[in-house]
Amino acid sequence: MRFIYLLVFFFVTITIAHAQLKAVHKKGSYSYWVNTPAQSDLKADKWPILVFLHGRSLSGSDINRVKRYGVLRAMEKGRSIDAIVVAPQTSNGWDADKVMNIVDEVLESHGGDPNRIYVCGMSMGAYGTMDVAGKYPDRIAAAVAICGGGTLSLACGLTQVPLWIQHGNSDRVVPLSESQKIYKAIKKCNPEADATLTVVPGGTHGSVESLFHQDAIYDWMFGYAL
Repeated sequence: MRFIYLLVFFFVTITIAHAQLKAVHKKGSYSYWVNTPAQSDLKADKWPILVFLHGRSLSGSDINRVKRYGVLRAMEKGRSIDAIVVAPQTSNGWDADKVMNIVDEVLESHGGDPNRIYVCGMSMGAYGTMDVAGKYPDRIAAAVAICGGGTLSLACGLTQVPLWIQHGNSDRVVPLSESQKIYKAIKKCNPEADATLTVVPGGTHGSVESLFHQDAIYDWMFGYAL
């Protein structure tokens, strides 16, 4: 009988934990996943907001595709993130204004700390990350861009945002030179900019997805606030 009670408790606990993840479907904008912490020592108005932008391979209208890699996949594998996680889906490239409209919607509906908004992305999502951070440097506390690049005209805006760029030197999809170009442009605007480029030895376009399953990027981002 005790085993049955424990089994029931286990399934109830799992159900509660996963009930925090919700899909929001929108017409005329990006549909998105939003996940609030199942357990947190922080009040809702102090939760960080972490936005994850996916790459081209996850584009489309099936929002479940967004779970295939990145932050949501890491969470499904057991990673706990003490933040509101927002993962929109685009069908064709990222629009910084639409991304920030979603952030404002989440702040209104779920709470969150407007001084602790973070954005990260992979591949096309890395370009989107830099577009969001470069266009809204006064709202983004820190950003991580993995195996992508950036819009050079936004480089000077990016000098105002702590930015960690990571790229594998064996990437045959998006060459390392794309990250190097935006990094050099940022440093040209301001040599003292808080921007770091990390070259992942042997890293391919797919293998660097493992970075979302490690502590480093989350610990680094959450160490900043506006």
